[in-house]
Amino acid sequence: MKSPVHLNALRAFEASTRHQSFSAAAAELNVTPAAVGQLVRTLEDWLGTPLFLRGSSGRARLIPTETAERALPDIRAGFDRIALGLERLKEGATSGMLTVAVSPAFAAKWLLPRIERFQTAWPDTDVRLDTNLKPVDFVAQRVDIGVRYGMGRWPGLTAEKLMDEEVYPVCSPQLLREHRRLKKPNDLARQTLIHDLSMDSHTSFPTWDAWLQQAGVKDVDTARGMKINNSAAVLQAAVEGHGVALARSVMARDDLATGRLVRLFPEITVPSALAYYIVYRPECASLPRLAAFRDWLLEEATEQQE
Repeated sequence: MKSPVHLNALRAFEASTRHQSFSAAAAELNVTPAAVGQLVRTLEDWLGTPLFLRGSSGRARLIPTETAERALPDIRAGFDRIALGLERLKEGATSGMLTVAVSPAFAAKWLLPRIERFQTAWPDTDVRLDTNLKPVDFVAQRVDIGVRYGMGRWPGLTAEKLMDEEVYPVCSPQLLREHRRLKKPNDLARQTLIHDLSMDSHTSFPTWDAWLQQAGVKDVDTARGMKINNSAAVLQAAVEGHGVALARSVMARDDLATGRLVRLFPEITVPSALAYYIVYRPECASLPRLAAFRDWLLEEATEQQE
């Protein structure tokens, strides 16, 4: 591979062709117009041919020659490749930006309460959270790593299981005190059920119908109740006493630990068919920032299960 010669001169030449002006190119490159002109002349001397037709007046005083016009696409492509290479070098450092894609609810109920521990351990890594309910394009949106909830299969991504979970009814302590007869699953027939619609299109997403069937309850009307399309908001509605929510254990853990919510019927265990997975592009697996965040997520999940 031949090394590029006169790299600064090529930059000056490319900028001058776009602006058709040494002065405008100089402003972009943060040098003087005289420096740009000298760089271009140096390149012309080395090549032995002029690169511009220089006019004495008018808006476009610099017009690239036919030879220069033919070379420009390759030169610009070369600069794009150099820029991409520099991005790759930056990715290999532990310092810099790490873009993490998660759902808004997972960010609010699990990740954000813990993220300070990662930042303390890796102070040179800046975390940028991309919160979205819909899957994102990791390449187009420059996402490094994410956490997704599902069956563990996403085309083009490596998926490592982070956490399993179970589902169970929860309510506020006050609601439980007010409804002392809320002692067995059949008693849910007299309560407002709070439904989570955040993944309503996924056939395996836990629903009240599925939980009640597992619990052997048939006389509860699940068509009624409060319907919310955000898992964090579902739990908040339960905390505020608006009804009984079907909680996902990963999301509800902190609210249960602080006493903001109470788990009902703990003798009934219903595992979710879905789980949380760490996802990333396989070609990025060895990047230091990504590997550090992945290992931290796994450590946090292990501590939670202990």
